[in-house]
Amino acid sequence: MLTAVLADGETVIKNAAMEPEIVDLQNMLNRMGAKIVGAGSNEIKITGVKKLKDVSYTVMPDRIEAGTLLCAAAITGGKIKLKGARPEHLTPILHKLMETGCTLDIKRDTIMLEAPKKLKNVEIKTMPYPGFPTDMQSIFASMLTTAKGTSIIVENIFENRYKYANELRKMGAKMTIEGKICVIKGTRKLYGAQVEAADLRGGVCLVLAGLIAKGKTVVNNAKYILRGYENLDKKLQSLGAKIELQDVKG
Repeated sequence: MLTAVLADGETVIKNAAMEPEIVDLQNMLNRMGAKIVGAGSNEIKITGVKKLKDVSYTVMPDRIEAGTLLCAAAITGGKIKLKGARPEHLTPILHKLMETGCTLDIKRDTIMLEAPKKLKNVEIKTMPYPGFPTDMQSIFASMLTTAKGTSIIVENIFENRYKYANELRKMGAKMTIEGKICVIKGTRKLYGAQVEAADLRGGVCLVLAGLIAKGKTVVNNAKYILRGYENLDKKLQSLGAKIELQDVKG
């Protein structure tokens, strides 16, 4: 899309991603003078223009960060009032949170969540939007390590997305991986450990596990997490977490 807006003639993108971020990008570019239609569907058409103009534009809220903060409250058995979110972008996440036993009060741009003392097990299958987002599966996996019963996650989008599993096992999680399926047997407690973030979402799932682990958890390679979360430590501190960001290089 970014390349095609200034290209000669018409460009057609087929089998396009349908996430709301694509629609948001289309809206911004069209405000700048681009000619794009179809974002939010699997076919996008772009008619090239000679130039773009300056605009002031507010980017949509980050739905994965919103989901992460909701899960942080759920894993700790807490409460959260999340302002500025767009619930319509979080539908599959909110449904799964309700399945775990969380109580949600959803307004136009505000979500209130209250977690039960013990979360229930669920089954999750990642799918292209508007299905359950692959970016949330590791975060839910962390949350389900101490849930009642056995939870099952099926990763249908990306291969090798269970790198975090070995690190959660170091903390006491009971997880088995077979191909694209992850089976999680809920355990009573997690324990603090030195763990390594291998990617963005896998890294933040370790942070969430650390919130409930007995003792101290150190998540190394936090640079991965900082690529996708702004001031995550401060936001979690505001919710009562004992978390400290140490010097990060790279």
